[in-house]
Amino acid sequence: MTVRPGPAVQGGDGPGAVAARFTGRAVTGERPLSGSLTEVSLDDGRVVIVKRADGAEAARAEAAGLRWLAGAGTVRVPAVHGHDERRLVVDRVAQGRPGERAAVRFGRDLARLHAAGAPAFGAPPPGGPVEAFVGPAPMRNVTGDDWPHWYAEHRVLPYLRRAVDDGTVRRAEAGVVERVCERLPELAGPAEPPARLHGDLWNGNVLWGADGHVRLIDPAAHGGHRETDLAMLRLFGCPRLDAVLEGYRETAPLAGGWETRVGVHQLFPLLVHAVLFGRGYAERALAVARSVAAG
Repeated sequence: MTVRPGPAVQGGDGPGAVAARFTGRAVTGERPLSGSLTEVSLDDGRVVIVKRADGAEAARAEAAGLRWLAGAGTVRVPAVHGHDERRLVVDRVAQGRPGERAAVRFGRDLARLHAAGAPAFGAPPPGGPVEAFVGPAPMRNVTGDDWPHWYAEHRVLPYLRRAVDDGTVRRAEAGVVERVCERLPELAGPAEPPARLHGDLWNGNVLWGADGHVRLIDPAAHGGHRETDLAMLRLFGCPRLDAVLEGYRETAPLAGGWETRVGVHQLFPLLVHAVLFGRGYAERALAVARSVAAG
C-alpha cells in the first residue's frame, strides 16, 4: 500500500481526491489495481474502489445499474458512493472462495432479483442513459413489449451488423444468425414478463465475498429475459453453477425446455465479444446459431 499524506491526497483530481469527495473521509493510502481501478483506504478503516469510466454516460449507467439492482433487496452489490464524468466510487468487496451454500443462496437471490421486474424489455435503470454499455461496447436501451422482436432488433442484429462491417463476420455467414432472429417467436419459449437483469453476468462480475454472500459488479442492467443472465453464467463458466441453478429453480422454476434455449440467449454476448475481440468469438457465435437453427 502506498501511503500518502492527507493534504496531498485531498487536493487535485486523482483517485484519492475523488474518493475523499464522495465519501467525506480523509484518505490514508492508494494502491493501483489495474489500468482503470484504484484501491483507496479511508481514515475510518474502510476501503473503496475508484474506477475510471469510459466517459460520463458509462459512469452514470454503471452507477444507476448498481443502485437499481440494490433496490431489489436481493443479490448484494457494492454500495455506490458517487460518480462524476470520469470516475465511479464503490465499496471494495473482500473476496472469499465459492462455496455450496453461497452458490445456492446466490441462485435464490438472483431469482428474486429477476422477479423484481422492469417496466419493459430494454428499460434502463432509473436515472440511467439510453446510450449505455455492455463492458466497453455500446448498448442502446430501447424499450419494447415483445421479447423476440426486441431481442433481435436491439441486441443481436446491431452487433451482427457491426461485426459484418468490421469484417469479423463474413457477409455470407451472417444469414444463419438472421434466420435465427426470424424464428425467435417460435424459439423463445413461453412469454415471460421483463426481468430485472444484471445484463453482463459473466464469472468476472460475480464476486464471492469473504462473508459467504455473492456481490455483483459492473452491470449492464436493463429489462430483459431472465434466461439471458443464466445463459451468460453458463457461457463463460461459473463456479458451483449446478448449485446456483438449484437455488434459482427452487425459488422460481424455469419454463420447460429452457436448456434448449441457452444458445438463443448466448448469441448476444458472443456477438458483443466478436465485435470487441475478433474472429474467435465470431466463430463461436456462428456455431451456436447453426446449432440453434438445426434444433
